[in-house]
Amino acid sequence: MYRQFEELLDRLRHNNPAVDEATLRRAYEFCMKAHGSQLRASGDPYYTHPLAVAQILADFKLDQSTVITGLLHDTVEDTLATLEDIEKQFGKDIANLVDGVTKLSQLELQSEHTKQAENLRKLVLAMSSDIRVLLVKLADRLHNMRTLHHVSSPEKRKRTARETIEIYAPLAERMGMQHLKDELEDIAFGIMNPDARESVQSRLSFLYENADYTVEAIIDDIQRVLKDANIENALVNGRQKTPYSIWKKMQHKRVAFEQLSDIMAFRIVVHTVPEVYHALGAVHNAYLVLPGRFKDYISTPKPNGYQSLHTGLIGPFNSRIEVQIRTEEMHQIAEYGIASHWEYKQGISHDGRQYAWLRGLLDILDQAPNPEEFLENTKLEMFQDQVFCFTPKGDLIQLPSGATPIDFAYAVHSQIGNHITAAKINGRLMPLRTVLNNGDQVEVITSKTQRPSPTWERFVVTGKARSHIRRYIRQLKREQFSELGRSMLVKAFKHAHLDLTEKLLRPAIEQLKQGALEDLYASIGEGTLSTHEVIQAVYPYDKPERLEPKLKKQKASDSASSGGVSIQGLIDGMALRYAGCCHPLPGDRISGIVKTGKGITIHTANCEVLKAFSDPNRVLELSWGKAADDQQKFVGRLKATFLNMTGSLSSFSTAIAKQGGNISNIKVTNRTPDFWDIIIDVEVKDAEHLNLVLASIRTLHITNSVERV
Repeated sequence: MYRQFEELLDRLRHNNPAVDEATLRRAYEFCMKAHGSQLRASGDPYYTHPLAVAQILADFKLDQSTVITGLLHDTVEDTLATLEDIEKQFGKDIANLVDGVTKLSQLELQSEHTKQAENLRKLVLAMSSDIRVLLVKLADRLHNMRTLHHVSSPEKRKRTARETIEIYAPLAERMGMQHLKDELEDIAFGIMNPDARESVQSRLSFLYENADYTVEAIIDDIQRVLKDANIENALVNGRQKTPYSIWKKMQHKRVAFEQLSDIMAFRIVVHTVPEVYHALGAVHNAYLVLPGRFKDYISTPKPNGYQSLHTGLIGPFNSRIEVQIRTEEMHQIAEYGIASHWEYKQGISHDGRQYAWLRGLLDILDQAPNPEEFLENTKLEMFQDQVFCFTPKGDLIQLPSGATPIDFAYAVHSQIGNHITAAKINGRLMPLRTVLNNGDQVEVITSKTQRPSPTWERFVVTGKARSHIRRYIRQLKREQFSELGRSMLVKAFKHAHLDLTEKLLRPAIEQLKQGALEDLYASIGEGTLSTHEVIQAVYPYDKPERLEPKLKKQKASDSASSGGVSIQGLIDGMALRYAGCCHPLPGDRISGIVKTGKGITIHTANCEVLKAFSDPNRVLELSWGKAADDQQKFVGRLKATFLNMTGSLSSFSTAIAKQGGNISNIKVTNRTPDFWDIIIDVEVKDAEHLNLVLASIRTLHITNSVERV
């Protein structure tokens, strides 16, 4: 093992001559000591795994901190070592990286119970505040896949292979690490579908054994074409596409093996961008071009930063090939993806700031308009400014930035959203309008009696939440309008001493162009149809002398004896609204103004606005019903003058609280050295409750005057 560690040092020295060998040795020794006598499934000492991961990271040409993280990445999860130990010996940067890899490993364990592997991909992308965490995790997965054949359980091998092909291979492609992606996919493919892989591999072998050409011969001919075009020192190489890539394309395009035109891909690497297009012209001039196979990823790079020209040709010896043309720098990005930027975009440093652009790259990836362009066989969606939260069971919920617990509840299930009453965020009870952050655990508290509030629509951000709230509100409004309209019509017929039956209303439904009886009731409740119009439609000819006086506005005494139309069960903001001028409370005599399309606005019977209203036919006498809901709060408005003394406002609010009132708003209308004048809104159960609050305030020695507005 010590020889392998020396090989690791050699690789790091090659990438960075200033490598800190002493720190690396300490990390290696820490790893060996922490894992002790632990063994892998192969029977090898466990520390051979983190050493192999570190070697993979060194091959990616990553910085020293990342390589050390590779050595230490399993110590916190699998040994007695702590993050404090790592931070003390290797610094905060490496401790944070190890912590990030540990969290991803814990999430990986949860993913076995998660129905959609998509969630983990998005979570990993969102939670990687430092992209090196993901690079370590990918290297870890690569070595685990290389040694997966040592795992005895076939079910576990297949589960790991499926997770790799669904999650880690797409992540590798996201970051432009094509070789890593290809190897992960090919190993996983061989485990998940060994027969299909063997079939594709056999066809490839047969193809090359019976071909009239060799890969080397094609490379020689392409080099000849480039030399004739005066393109010097171009590097040409060829590679066979992996069995999984070929099989996937056969499935995706539904074609046979023989119909594929890009089983072989040849790469031309030149020095400059003009030479790239010069080389393209040379090969297009020398060989037949396959229609529809040219793609320019230089002028329009892929979302993961990949740049190259792709073209399909009938090449040397009538071979169907794909040719990729790029510069040396483009080739480094294509080979190493995000990892390449440590060498080509940034200097080697240890403050972490050089990785900020990588987080920006993830944002670019998340904004990509066409994920199929670089992810053919998965449904990895693109997100911008997402937050990822958890249910108490560990299930992942993805939401847009600015989402609230209500958005979260609707994302879980529409009925949970409809009945949410409260939410705990990370164990603490928080307001429903609280904005969620990445990694929050959200527990939704529901009640069968809870209904969506029209105010929710003001702060929810997801389309699902907004559409469900609007749909529920529309449905509930219709029910409320229908119930209100039915009560209004019953009361109107009773006042006119007329009988009311559904049979009598049928001609009126058709005449007034209402679809059904419920539509008729709802139109009355909403104010688009008056009870007067309905009665005249039911009795169009007879008894006119009876109708006219009875349809006039009833006197308050008559209304009081009949009780008025009950508003019990109707919800504020739907079929009715409480007027802000007089703030009616249960126990007050009330009337309503029917407003077209808006239902009823409720006023106290002595409200000046009500008295000044010019259309008596739109004024409706109302009653509160049998009993007010104890849970429902109403707003009573008070006007008070009290002494301007230290603690006066505190005494004032304490007197209200002692009676169970709750201040919802305070407005200071005047303040002098001697007195405060305020208008205060208090949440109470009814008028009697407000009177108790008034009495409590009047007992204060600081109170000059207080009265209900």
